[in-house]
Amino acid sequence: MFKPIALTLFAFLGFATTMSAQSDLAHEVGIIFGPVSFQSDYGERHDMNNNVKNTGFGVGLVHFINFSANNNRESFFTEHFKVRSELSFNKINLHHFGEWVDREKQKGVVRHLRAMNGKTTLVNFGSQLEFSFIKIHDFENSVGSFSPYVSLGFQASYYSTKAESQLGPLGLTETTFPKYLTPSDGRAHGFSNENGVVLSVVTGVGVHYKLTEMSDLMFDIRYQGFNSDWVDGLNPNKKIYKENKSNDSQVWFNLGYIMYLEF
Repeated sequence: MFKPIALTLFAFLGFATTMSAQSDLAHEVGIIFGPVSFQSDYGERHDMNNNVKNTGFGVGLVHFINFSANNNRESFFTEHFKVRSELSFNKINLHHFGEWVDREKQKGVVRHLRAMNGKTTLVNFGSQLEFSFIKIHDFENSVGSFSPYVSLGFQASYYSTKAESQLGPLGLTETTFPKYLTPSDGRAHGFSNENGVVLSVVTGVGVHYKLTEMSDLMFDIRYQGFNSDWVDGLNPNKKIYKENKSNDSQVWFNLGYIMYLEF
């Protein structure tokens, strides 16, 4: 899945680089920030309460290559595409929420889940190709206008995760829910406190608002799907526990402030 998408994006970026040698470029820089909802093996993946409560925060720096600025040789690519690079940081605290944990009559059975919690931090770096539905020149020349867009890209992320329990060290029958004691994916258990690097596909939808001649506001909703199920520190054996077959992912709602640079 990741290889063909990455090759396609590299082809786009190569085309953009070739084009930039023959045209003028503009650069934009900015900051983004907002809440991050993490979908993981904590709680029920499709439970709204679980997704809302397992929410952290993200902040990042962004850079845009704008091919349309000062370019009199307009083309579809230069008037509708930008290349966006990003360095961002996310931190999420995780707990088990959902129907099975909340049932009063089963508190004795699921007390291990109720006591379990985790922490995940991510440092992300990557690029996206952003497509604007209206011409970039038209947007840039109209203060107060809106420019909706969609984006697709990829990122590499360094993650650090920790799983623990209020009952004591994980890995013991007295402190750990049975499904997390089973060996999984080369680890001794279905949980792991580790650091690592993962790849992800990133896709989003958003809108730019022309605040001033040299600045924009941006609102963005982004989905980031990782190629690993260990980002949250939990990964029950998928051959036994079919309900945990999906890799980790997150949805980031962010607000940004973008400035145009005159070079």
